[in-house]
Amino acid sequence: MSKLMAISPLDGRYADKVSELQELFSEFGLIRCRVDVEIAWLQALCAEPLIKEVRALTEDENAWLFELMSDFSVDEAQKVKDIEKTTNHDVKAIEYYLKEKIVNTSLADLSEFIHFGCTSEDINNLAHALMLKDGLEVLVSVQGQLMVELSDMAVEYKDIPMLARTHGQTASPTTVGKELAVFVLRFMKQVESIENCLIEGKMNGAVGNYNAHLSAYPDVDWQELSRGVVEDRLGLTQNILTTQIEPHDYIAELFDGIARWNNILLDLDRDIWSYISRGYFGQKTIDGEMGSSTMPHKVNPIDFENSEGNLGLANAILHHLSAKLPVSRLQRDLTDSTVLRNMGVAFGYSLLAYKSTLKGLSKVKVNEAVMAADLDAAWEVMAEPVQTVMRKAGIANPYEKLKDLTRGNVVSRETIRDFVEGLDIAAEDKQRLLDMSPATYIGMAAGLVDG
Repeated sequence: MSKLMAISPLDGRYADKVSELQELFSEFGLIRCRVDVEIAWLQALCAEPLIKEVRALTEDENAWLFELMSDFSVDEAQKVKDIEKTTNHDVKAIEYYLKEKIVNTSLADLSEFIHFGCTSEDINNLAHALMLKDGLEVLVSVQGQLMVELSDMAVEYKDIPMLARTHGQTASPTTVGKELAVFVLRFMKQVESIENCLIEGKMNGAVGNYNAHLSAYPDVDWQELSRGVVEDRLGLTQNILTTQIEPHDYIAELFDGIARWNNILLDLDRDIWSYISRGYFGQKTIDGEMGSSTMPHKVNPIDFENSEGNLGLANAILHHLSAKLPVSRLQRDLTDSTVLRNMGVAFGYSLLAYKSTLKGLSKVKVNEAVMAADLDAAWEVMAEPVQTVMRKAGIANPYEKLKDLTRGNVVSRETIRDFVEGLDIAAEDKQRLLDMSPATYIGMAAGLVDG
């Protein structure tokens, strides 16, 4: 299908930008993970000595099964889809596909132990967990790139003074680097939360009790056998107490963490956009790129705008998934099934946003002259240090005196200097205030970046 005919922009306009997620979250990716889980379960059953009707797999048979997984292709996935046309059941189609694959091999005698004791959700929950595990590696990797870029900028610009804006109004000066460092630390906290989230799975039968398993082999430690598959083989964490479905609480926790990270990025996008609009940041031009179809001079902050828009889409899906998935009627309903197919959409829009911000940051350049001029035009911010030193000296009503001097009035360097000269304060304090300017009144901003 031509990308021009794709309904989703992730599969059309932006397909090349999220290509690393296609094999993970596509229908092919889901089928491949299901095959992986089914084979892992068969191998575990064959390794269990208390199941007399199976046998230990030979080295060649295990190698053949691993090759079946590692070489699984789109053509093989299509065979599964063709079987599904008859079964009208996607997981049952996996079982029949694998039985067809082994029918003419030495594994043919083990055919009925494919999907043994399993409900479809045993396969699905683990397949989705594997998809999330791999997809998370992609997201966290690009998050890391973004944090490194931002951290480097914070260090590079830590000494460049900038007028802060609280409520959009002039406020105590800061530095460019310190404001970027704030975002770096916020990102790091959320990444830690995301990485600490355990990706869980279950393999315990129709309602989570190993009913069918025990009916056939009451002496097998099914919980331990399942743990070996879920944890040792697949690298997940076993949830030992479930209904038919793994309750998806970990997915809700994970998606909420990703959404918080995304929200911080959205905050950054808007701040950078605002700094560009004020002229604090300029943007490097790219030959051939147009900012406007009618205004030739424009270099628009489109990368940050694209990121902001895609973060909104990502978080809308993430929030819906985190709210919906933990809720299921009694021991199971199917409302989670179709919803889970949209995990890749949330990851796709997140990844697209991350890359847009990275591209935008690569084009940003600091305009120190504009920031310096802005600082020199904002001597009213010196009211804060002056009234603070007056408090130290025990002068009555310092805040009110500075309010009368500055609020609603044009304040210049001379205004502040004349006021300070008339104060009855310690000589060293007076000199420090006289030596101070908006550009030097930055507190510990630069040092906080290093700390």
